[in-house]
Amino acid sequence: MHSLFFDGQEFNGKDYTQNTLEKGVYENCVFTSCNFTDSDLFDVEFEECEFENCDLSMAKLNNTSLKDTIFKNCKLMGLHFETCNQFLFSPRFFNCIMDHSGFYTVNLKNSTFKDCRMHYVDFTQAKASSIAFENCDMKNAVFEDTDLSKADLRTAKNIVLDPDINHIKKAKFSVEAALDLLNKYDIQIG
Repeated sequence: MHSLFFDGQEFNGKDYTQNTLEKGVYENCVFTSCNFTDSDLFDVEFEECEFENCDLSMAKLNNTSLKDTIFKNCKLMGLHFETCNQFLFSPRFFNCIMDHSGFYTVNLKNSTFKDCRMHYVDFTQAKASSIAFENCDMKNAVFEDTDLSKADLRTAKNIVLDPDINHIKKAKFSVEAALDLLNKYDIQIG
């Protein structure tokens, strides 16, 4: 059975909560103000696509491909990115709400996070070396055995992590965040 192929199409204001997006390959497509809440995106491939002002909260991403796909001003709450197809996984996120999502064991090397709210996001065992979390609010984000070596966290807000259980060699922190790394040792500075 051949997959459907969509190239360069625009999808505006579509509601995929009742009628699921057709399975197939979407290349260079733009989704604007679409609702994918709780949708099943199993085996759908997005390549060089853009989602703007869309709601994908609680969508099922089993074997979903996100190759060079951009999310702008989207609501991406409760997504399990670890269930995505990891081959050429390279989503980029700009001004998105990503609360309660998970990147457990995901290689984020080719991902971008800028101006995102990422409360309670799970980065356990994620490979996030050399990436930047620019102006991201990471309140209660979970970092455990996460590779943050050479990551740029200088403008990340509310980031708390344990340096003893994460890889932070050559990571960049603001002075305030670097001092927060010492909180667990109950020492006084100054």
